[in-house]
Amino acid sequence: MNWTFEVVVVPVSDVDRAKSFYAEQLGFNVDHDSNFGDEFRIVQLTPPGSGCSVVIGKGVGGDMKPGSLQGLQLVVNDIYKAHAQLTEAGVAVGDVMYASPGGMRPAQEGDDLNNSGFVFFSDPDGNGWAVQQITARD
Repeated sequence: MNWTFEVVVVPVSDVDRAKSFYAEQLGFNVDHDSNFGDEFRIVQLTPPGSGCSVVIGKGVGGDMKPGSLQGLQLVVNDIYKAHAQLTEAGVAVGDVMYASPGGMRPAQEGDDLNNSGFVFFSDPDGNGWAVQQITARD
């Protein structure tokens, strides 16, 4: 039996603002926006090519506070291209970083960024995201 991981609930304070950020700035596909009244709304968005979606909304997420989710991670095959795309979309993204044996440092020419190249950003509520470059898997 397969056990697929398909949804992460991301706590937000303003559903429309978050939906706009994830759909318009990050380019996530809006799978559905279901409004069940004043206290319950579910918006599901999926990054292009991903098997896992995020859900934002009202009345979802239990006791999680907006901005409290950290360590969400996307994977791309070209971290510099991803950085440029995020920057062009108006996302406040940090520099391309390299995970070296001594810790994170700014990437330099010649660094092998496969598995080690990252950029970091937050959504409008402060939920923290990493983007990692993986061009080959062992």
